[in-house]
Amino acid sequence: MISYKVRLNKITTFIFDVDGVLTNGDIIIQENELVRTFNSRDSYAIQYASKMGYRILIITGGRSTTVKNILLEIGVQEVCLSASNKLYIYTELKNKYNFSDEEVVYMGDDIPDYKVMQKVGCATCPQDAAVEIKLISHYQSPFYGGRHCVRDIIEQTLRVQNKWFTEKSFEW
Repeated sequence: MISYKVRLNKITTFIFDVDGVLTNGDIIIQENELVRTFNSRDSYAIQYASKMGYRILIITGGRSTTVKNILLEIGVQEVCLSASNKLYIYTELKNKYNFSDEEVVYMGDDIPDYKVMQKVGCATCPQDAAVEIKLISHYQSPFYGGRHCVRDIIEQTLRVQNKWFTEKSFEW
């Protein structure tokens, strides 16, 4: 079996789910909206990777345009909302941006992520992911969803590729 660290050498694209990955999965229901929290370390890592030239994409079953707009502001290239068939969306993104499966880290946490995770070069998940997702992941972050598991995999990838904490890091 190939080490996940070896897989990280080819990565150009990060794809993340939102609920349970970028958030802890909890949703606070207020009168006319759902409220989620994001970890600032995850946000920083997304911004950093984007500025370093990595493609950051989101595939989520969620429908929040507010979440979409925030993610676009921090460097995500595209946010696909209401994704009932994530494999179909993944294939569309692959064709649109012209990347191969081997170039992708995908982090998901539950059954809707399963089929995409079977395709990508490096399937990853938070520590509190569903058992079925853990079984097919090349890497399980020691961090829970919404608690810098996204930062963890971005930082590891960039470190393997010698692009984390370099002189270029301070040029923005």
